[in-house]
Amino acid sequence: MVFENPVVKELVEKTRVLWALGHAGNLMGWDTEVYMPREGVRERSLASAEISLLQQKIILSREIVDLVEKADKLEGLNDYERGLVRLLKRDIRIAKNIPPRIVGEMARITQEAVVVWREAKARNDYEMFKPYLKRIVELSREIADHLGWEDHPYDALLDLYEEGLKTRDIDELFSRLKPEIKRILDKVLSMGKYPQSHELEKAKYDVDAMRRVNREVLELLGYPLGSRARLDESAHPFTISLGINDVRITTRYEGYDFKRSLLGTVHEFGHATYELQIDQRLMATRLARGVSLGIHEGQSRFWENIIGRSRAFVEVIYPILEKHLDFIKKYSPEEIYYYFNTVRPSLIRTEADEVTYNLHILLRAELEKLMIKGEISVDDLPEYWDNYMEEILGIRPHNYAEGVLQDIHWSMGSIGYFPTYTLGNLVAAQMRHHMLRDIDLYNAIIEKKYDLIKEWQKEKIHHWGSTYQPKELLRRAFGEEYVADHFIKYLEEKYLG
Repeated sequence: MVFENPVVKELVEKTRVLWALGHAGNLMGWDTEVYMPREGVRERSLASAEISLLQQKIILSREIVDLVEKADKLEGLNDYERGLVRLLKRDIRIAKNIPPRIVGEMARITQEAVVVWREAKARNDYEMFKPYLKRIVELSREIADHLGWEDHPYDALLDLYEEGLKTRDIDELFSRLKPEIKRILDKVLSMGKYPQSHELEKAKYDVDAMRRVNREVLELLGYPLGSRARLDESAHPFTISLGINDVRITTRYEGYDFKRSLLGTVHEFGHATYELQIDQRLMATRLARGVSLGIHEGQSRFWENIIGRSRAFVEVIYPILEKHLDFIKKYSPEEIYYYFNTVRPSLIRTEADEVTYNLHILLRAELEKLMIKGEISVDDLPEYWDNYMEEILGIRPHNYAEGVLQDIHWSMGSIGYFPTYTLGNLVAAQMRHHMLRDIDLYNAIIEKKYDLIKEWQKEKIHHWGSTYQPKELLRRAFGEEYVADHFIKYLEEKYLG
């Protein structure tokens, strides 16, 4: 047993209802994206809201609060027990400090804002979305003040997505990344070895054939389809965990540029592998989930980029591609590799390559900081966006849809979320660096020893679930926290070597 102290064991039993409500909520969320008929959204949103309110009521109940306070004073707890108490204290603090008025208004306005954002983007009409964004920013400032912060109000919002992350952390990382990425990008473009575009980006594919490719690649990687996992389809690919033994991913099929569907599927496989490899003894507890968005994104980026875009992996999956996609016969594995690794400055974040992607995140993080501090208004946001895009990538959006309206995140109230994407890229390169010291990674890819790779990840990261804070988890695994140097070295070796 990982929980030995009687007070903590009682806490586990008393909070299992919270896990059960989360389980139900995740199942509803998966159904919303995959199977639910369009008109069901009204009742589904009501049900989701009621579950959220019930969760808040339970976590703030006197019984739970008293037990957590009692457990927090105990000495001699093991790491799992301390981790559980830490997380429940955090849940209580967040639930207690954000007034129901703000919770309710944010929930209401973001539900409306997502719908308005979709239409505004389609119409290229920023004025239509602006009043919603203005109120979301105002509410986010209020949330930051209620939660409390040290050096910058952005601290409080970052912490909601990445426990312990500070504004100074991301400032230090981006100050190291920005000049190095621009230097590498200039060299890559001048060398011309990696293409800026590829004809396969426009090649159409048969959707049924692509479904077979994705399933066969997942089976190759050891994804337990049918027993502990599913692959479905949705408008936006995602991973959702209903428990350690029920993890589901989705992909999408656009009918062209097959790497989007394939690498998106491998990306979600990385997320799912994290959840599937958590210690079974943590089942149905608050610890049985990935610890943060940044650490989680590190797992998906590792499989998508470090493995999925490697020469070794292309060689391995080439027979699968050739078997199911007729047009592949025209291209060698080397040509497929370069198709997977085009490099060019682009306006759209989701289409960005490994080299330029973090510059897109830098732009968003800088604008979020300025908005939350009140140093720029939403009226000025499009101009700031366009100017900064031109400064860091040398290209300027032609319209709002290519610029300030391209992402859904702000309409969902997710201010402070974007930096976790860059953390994920850094963690992926960090894992690669340390993994290479222990195993022959690329030989393992060629020999299809994916269990060896996953076992290493399990020991270092996955096994622990949310037992440790993100920074502590990295220190225990690698002797360091978030660092930029491994990522920079990876880009240099791959693209300039």
